[in-house]
Amino acid sequence: MKFSANLGFLWADKPLPDAIRAASVAGFDAVECHWPYNVASEEVRSALDETELKMLGINTARGNVAAGDNGLCALPGREDEAKASIDEAITYAREIGASNVHVMAGFSSGPTAHATFVEALRYACAAAAPSNITILIEPLNGYDAPGYFLKTTDQALEIIRQVGERNLKLMFDCYHVQLTEGDLTHRLMALQGDIGHIQFASVPDRGAPDHGEVDYRHVFELISKLGYHAALGAEYKPVGETGETLGWMRKFLG
Repeated sequence: MKFSANLGFLWADKPLPDAIRAASVAGFDAVECHWPYNVASEEVRSALDETELKMLGINTARGNVAAGDNGLCALPGREDEAKASIDEAITYAREIGASNVHVMAGFSSGPTAHATFVEALRYACAAAAPSNITILIEPLNGYDAPGYFLKTTDQALEIIRQVGERNLKLMFDCYHVQLTEGDLTHRLMALQGDIGHIQFASVPDRGAPDHGEVDYRHVFELISKLGYHAALGAEYKPVGETGETLGWMRKFLG
């Protein structure tokens, strides 16, 4: 197994370049993050080159967080802001050599929001293709993100089929899928051809994957048997210092 440290949660108390270095020292194979835009891309690229880690992905900006935004790309009437957030993310991803951009839908619903999101994703896929960047979409559960447009893997698959671009894939977050749909084994098997990245955390507390209702040894073994060998994203909320929560990694690699 290979693991990627999501630096939106892990070592979140450190500046991003230092968090990259900490992930390397801890033995992670790659890193990913949420919104790196307040750090110069040159600083991030330097830390990645120094550690020889790959940045797997970043998110598009959420918008006006103080006003309640959590993504812009399925919000009718805000298409120009959405395109600007996509352009920003793809440019930054290209500058740091990131593989994926997660396009965040935001809080909305209904047919107009669906059409708006589809058009935003078509724009993102076209903009990302020359740099060999994959666009990801991720369903979020209704406990953590009530009202978020993209709720289920079936909804995501419908959108992926409608957009019809080869560089649009599903971000399969085991934590979100388990809370919304359950049945992780069958969902992983059914969706394996459309998955671009996999993330995980314990359920229901979003902690380290060594407790809770999901048996991650079984899940990781299944993922390996399905032929998925990319680094899996550890996107959990550590209790205390991140380094002290990594017993799970030694356990699953041992």
